[in-house]
Amino acid sequence: MATITKRELAEAISQKLGSPQIITKQTIQLFLELCTEELAKGNRLEFRDFGILTTVERGPRIGRNPKTGTTVDVPPKRVVRFKSGRLLKEKVQDDSSQDASTDTNSDISTQGQ
Repeated sequence: MATITKRELAEAISQKLGSPQIITKQTIQLFLELCTEELAKGNRLEFRDFGILTTVERGPRIGRNPKTGTTVDVPPKRVVRFKSGRLLKEKVQDDSSQDASTDTNSDISTQGQ
């Protein structure tokens, strides 16, 4: 398993589209900024077959300081929740079952290493 950075993603997209990498990276950054703004407003982002991003309110709770063991009040907060779409689930499941059945590292995440 490898980590793919925004730069690596921009490189791959720009190669497939034949567009300048700097434009692709700016487009990805703008997309992420707009998604962040919409989630901050409380809006739901839905990308068909990929997934849904929503914000949910977590209620207050009582936590514990692991160092001292004392209880602390944790205030309510909003967090982002992602629910994967049907095609994403299927693709991840298919790829994970293929990876488990073979010992080769020929998936896209190992290219460029």
